[in-house]
Amino acid sequence: MTTVPDVSAASITPVVVRLKLSLLRNGLRQSGGRRAAYIVSVVVALLVAALQLLGLIALRGNAHAAAVSLPLVAVLALGWAVMPLFFPSGDETLDPTRLVMLPLRPQPLVRALLVASLVGVGPLFTLCLLTGSAISVAHGATAWVTAVVGVVLALLVCVALARAVAAANIRLLSSRKGRDLAVLSGLVVAVGAQLVNFGAQRLGSSGGLSALDPAADVLRWVPPASAIGAVDSASEGSYGSAVVQLALCGAALAGLLALWSRHLTRLMTSPDGSTLQAAEPAARERGSSGLGRLLPAGRTGTVMERSLRYVWRDPKTKAAWVTSLAIGLIVPVFNALQGTGSAYFACFAAGMLGIQMYNQFGQDTSAFWIVAMTISSSRDAYVELRGRALALLLITLPYATLVSVLTTALLGAWRQLPEVLGLSFALLGAMLATGAWSSARFPYSIPQEGYKNVAPGQAGLAWIAIFGGMVSAALLSAPVIALTIWLNVSADGDRWNWLLLPLGALYGALITLLGLRLAAPRTARRLPEILAAVSKG
Repeated sequence: MTTVPDVSAASITPVVVRLKLSLLRNGLRQSGGRRAAYIVSVVVALLVAALQLLGLIALRGNAHAAAVSLPLVAVLALGWAVMPLFFPSGDETLDPTRLVMLPLRPQPLVRALLVASLVGVGPLFTLCLLTGSAISVAHGATAWVTAVVGVVLALLVCVALARAVAAANIRLLSSRKGRDLAVLSGLVVAVGAQLVNFGAQRLGSSGGLSALDPAADVLRWVPPASAIGAVDSASEGSYGSAVVQLALCGAALAGLLALWSRHLTRLMTSPDGSTLQAAEPAARERGSSGLGRLLPAGRTGTVMERSLRYVWRDPKTKAAWVTSLAIGLIVPVFNALQGTGSAYFACFAAGMLGIQMYNQFGQDTSAFWIVAMTISSSRDAYVELRGRALALLLITLPYATLVSVLTTALLGAWRQLPEVLGLSFALLGAMLATGAWSSARFPYSIPQEGYKNVAPGQAGLAWIAIFGGMVSAALLSAPVIALTIWLNVSADGDRWNWLLLPLGALYGALITLLGLRLAAPRTARRLPEILAAVSKG
């Protein structure tokens, strides 16, 4: 009789580690460009880690060293928690469903995957920051011993946290919604950069590092920052507190491993019903026509509905829209909150959304041939472009108005609201006009897979289309800009600045109609070239 050998953790762990290394090596063999990008990213990551390490070591002896190191570890753990959600394809071993058919038990598999997770640039980067944080607060032999234990515990908690989050959401990450979430990672980076910038400026104006002390007092009891808090407590002679803080970190690690094991068991023993759960709502959505009833009849309404559905359903289009909406709000509002902004920064919102008019046909990719079959004249092309512009205006006009009102309210500059709205509407009209023309003259393909927004070999077209169009839009908006400047320097300008709102709106509408009229014949003539360009990716 043949028996199935017992697969122990000792035999699984080396295999999984070799698997991780093989996946990394084979991925780098695919192309020289990928190898170069990986090497550059590794060098940059290690350089940043080394600089952070030196900076943390330089804090040693500072009275507020713990106020820096503890929040830093907390932010680092937060990054590990969200990383699997936004970069699910960064590590093939993050998907445990690939091991479902193998005769593996959850507990040995958890230990093996935990060790394999320690292989990579991310863990090394984290280790450098944790080591620097521990060194910055360690004083005395007991503190150094505590630092060794604390750094190891904190690193394991970060890795286990990432694995537990990935296992809990792997069904989502492998679905279409999960791919949407991954594409939106650029938004998180953009918003996070603005928040860090805002926080740094607020910190600089509030008296230095002492402003972080209240947060550090709380975080020293929150794992994995509690591991570094234990080092600080041991340095001060509070050995009881240090033991409790290490115990909290150890309990968090045990809890995460148990949660991870539980999700692994569920994934490897239960079927995937996500598609069945989504089938009935999807069928109801296809059967409803609520959106269509609110839009104009005929081709215009059909084009508007199609464009709005792209915004909601297509990952790349959704990512571009959400990123523009977020940054268009963050830049003027954050500058207003800091007291360094201007009411005219609200025009940034209209500019960010106006960019969405560029490369309209590239958003359709190879499906544009269906649209091309319905365009047989300049009139058809005009109605198509008009429907796309109206769909964009349906979101942009109320959004630009909202950002303008919010910015002027925060600055208390209500007198400038008509000017800001007039400039925003004129700029938006100019960008719609140049965007329609640019879509017909410089179309390019947007790859559906991966993180690239331009197909290989078409980067030059993208730069010409977007930046050339933006410069042209600025020139087209010059009359309204000149009128705004003249009214502001004129002695009687305050009495007439309200005219900028209707004049800007009228000018924007006229320039949009003119741009659509000029772009329509070119679109009708260049349909074969446009179809070839947008289908390249």
